[in-house]
Order: sequence, then structure tokens, then C-alpha cells
Amino acid sequence: MAKTTPSKDGKNAKGTSPGLPLFYKSPMPLDAKRHEKLALRKNFGLGFTKEVNAVPINLIEMPQICHFYPIAFSPDDQATPVAILGLRDHENLFLKEDGRWEESYIPAYIRRYPFIFSEIPGKDQLTLCIDNVPEILEEGGNQRFFDKEGKASALATNALEFCKSYHTAAQQTLEFGKALAKSGLLIEREAQINVAGNRRIKFSGFKIVDEQKLAGLSDKVFLEWRAKGWLPFIYAHLFSGAQWQRLTHLLNQRIDKEAA
Repeated sequence: MAKTTPSKDGKNAKGTSPGLPLFYKSPMPLDAKRHEKLALRKNFGLGFTKEVNAVPINLIEMPQICHFYPIAFSPDDQATPVAILGLRDHENLFLKEDGRWEESYIPAYIRRYPFIFSEIPGKDQLTLCIDNVPEILEEGGNQRFFDKEGKASALATNALEFCKSYHTAAQQTLEFGKALAKSGLLIEREAQINVAGNRRIKFSGFKIVDEQKLAGLSDKVFLEWRAKGWLPFIYAHLFSGAQWQRLTHLLNQRIDKEAA
């Protein structure tokens, strides 16, 4: 019997530097003078997700996420919503052998990579950074971040706008998660998954909304959450429970290939 726990948001995840967000190893601020000829490698792919079994998601994408992935919450006081990608440690069931993604919707956290914002301590300022790793960057390539005049290219501009939108959504998600954690609606969940070979996998380390507790939510809190527009996202989480069966199917397919 195996036991697995969803990967935390970047804290010592495999392939990630300690203290950095998930996937990122060496983020650096983009600078027009220093990085005049720096470029993004073409088609670097999604291989960086191979050994991650859960990724953070934002509130606004939960209605889409729930059609493809189970949604759970981290067990800390931030109750970060996450999309479950695998049932075993260091395994993403949605990344195919050829590097393509299993489903049509890819979580925004993954699509944002290799770009990310960094906050300057003591200042209300965000700086666009990119992960400084050889698999991602090259000198003199076609997908440059700046033109000859030092102006941001369309690639860098689009990345900046995407990171802005992501940052805004992440702040909204943080407020939602903290309120949910304080509400008492979350309970620890342990999933028992039956797989090929009459084996059972125990998947734990996450929380879900208890439907009975949700039904007993006070009118005051219910109305507050309705006014904030949070209720549809809670229902999206509950609806996503149907996707555990999808994960089991993908895992059994993977196990059959391993046994062949």
C-alpha cells in the first residue's frame, strides 16, 4: 500500500530550489541592458511538470478546472486550492510521454511558467522575472524579450500582462482560502484508490469542503459569501469530486504500461 501527499506550493518540491515557488529554480529580473540578446527557447515543453502531482489554482479558473481535475485545499491556514494531477508521489498523470497534455485546459500556474513576479521588499512594486535555467533560455534566439532599442518585445509584454492578471486573481484566491480555512467547513480527506493488480493506494494530505457543514452554514456568512461571489467556486470544488474516477483511470493506464 502506497501513501502519497500533494506537493506543496514550491517548498522543497522535487526539482525546485528550497524556498522558491513550485517549478522555479533561479528566477531573475528581466533587464533591457543586461538581456538585450536573451531569448526564450522555442517549444521548451511541459516536461517541468513531470514530477508534480498537484499545482495551485486560482479562484476564477475553478469552474473550468472542475471539469478535468479534482480540486482540493492545502491543509494549512491559507487553504490554497489545488488541482490534483496524480495519485503517486512525483507523478503527473496528465503529461503524456510525447510531452503533450492529457486535457484541453492547462492550469494557469503552469501556463505562467517560466515567468513570475517578484516583490521588492518595502515597495509596492512588482518586477517581471524569468527562470534562469538553460532549458528555458538561450542567447541570440528568435524569441527575444527586448528589441534593438531596448523596448519590451510582444513576448515580454504579453508575459507581463498575464502575470498581472495572475497576481490579481491570486490575491482574490488568498482572501477566499483564508476565509474558508477559518469557516470550519474543511475536513481532512483520505482517498482509497483501487488500482490494477488488486492494489490500493492511499492518497492523503489535503482537505475538502464537508457538504453537511456547508448546509449548516449560518445565514450571515452565507450572505456574505454570496455577496463576494464565492459560492459558485465552492460548488465547483464539490462538482470536481467526479474527477477522482478520471485520475484512477489514468493511473491504471500508466500501471498497465509499466507492467507491459
